[in-house]
Amino acid sequence: MNLLFVCGRNQWRSPTAEKIFHSKHGITAKSAGTSPSARIRINENHIHWADIIFVMEDKHCAILMERYREQLTQKKVIVLDIPDEYQYMDEELIEILNTSVLSYIDINPS
Repeated sequence: MNLLFVCGRNQWRSPTAEKIFHSKHGITAKSAGTSPSARIRINENHIHWADIIFVMEDKHCAILMERYREQLTQKKVIVLDIPDEYQYMDEELIEILNTSVLSYIDINPS
C-alpha cells in the first residue's frame, strides 16, 4: 500500500508521517508539500503513485483539488486536521499520526 502524506512546506508533519509509516507491514510512504517553497513539492506522479493521500489540513485538500482534480477522481483523500504546530518527530505528533492514520489502514503501530 502506498501512502502519501501532504502538508505545506514538507518540513515537519508530512516527513514525520513518512518516517513512521515507511516500510511498515507492506506500506511504502512518501511525503510532499503544496507550497512553492516545499522541500519536496507535490506533483502528478505523487498522485498517481499513492493509494491513499493524507493531507494535514483542509487547505491542503483544497489545493490538491484545484491542481489535480482529474487525477484525484479515483483516489481516497483524507484530511487529518493536524495543525502546523509540531516539529519533526515530535512525540505528540507521532501519537496523533499513529492514532489518526491507523484508523484508516490495517496495520500494527509497533
